[in-house]
Amino acid sequence: MMILYALVARGSVVLAEFSSTSTNASAISRQILEKIPGNNDSNVSYSQDRYIFHVKRTDGLTVLCMADDTAGRRIPFAFLEDIHQRFVKTYGRAVLTAQAYAMNDEFSRVLSQQMEYYSNDPNADRINRLKGEMSQVRNVMIENIDKVLERGDRLELLVDKTAHMQGNTFRFRKQSRRFKNTVWWRNVKLTIALILLLLIIVYVVISIVCHGPTLPYCLK
Repeated sequence: MMILYALVARGSVVLAEFSSTSTNASAISRQILEKIPGNNDSNVSYSQDRYIFHVKRTDGLTVLCMADDTAGRRIPFAFLEDIHQRFVKTYGRAVLTAQAYAMNDEFSRVLSQQMEYYSNDPNADRINRLKGEMSQVRNVMIENIDKVLERGDRLELLVDKTAHMQGNTFRFRKQSRRFKNTVWWRNVKLTIALILLLLIIVYVVISIVCHGPTLPYCLK
């Protein structure tokens, strides 16, 4: 499996988790939860040996997974988004006051099923590729967890917010439509002008042939 471990937490309080293999992922995940500063929404990844810990924080709820480094980032973050939506939809505001592991018995099965799906089902990658092309793009920075924990420094985060990018895209599309309309009207006006010019030329030629602007010779 590409995704080997996952949890859902409020702050440092783990509400549900599941691991498909025996590793120290649970202990490392708790260190990550303790070290992540602030409460702002973020997408971030950290490396540990040949594994990558991917973290998604939204509205105070943190979803984390450990994946093999060959999994890339698209699939793990699509998995985290899916888990976040399912968790919020299932438990709603109860997540704000729930005790540690309050949802584990029920939701660990969901984590297991979705880990299996995103790790092995080829349809997951096709769907996520389409989502990735349409959704906002976020760049994440990877730091070695061992080095950070040895220094005692806080984990450095790099979040590329896409609000500005989305605004620029909207303005670009709007300007493109406006430019397209302008070019269309310009072409219409040019076509009408050419038709009028052609009619004038034809009239002048006929007038010369018919000996006058009233076409006396031709109307007899």
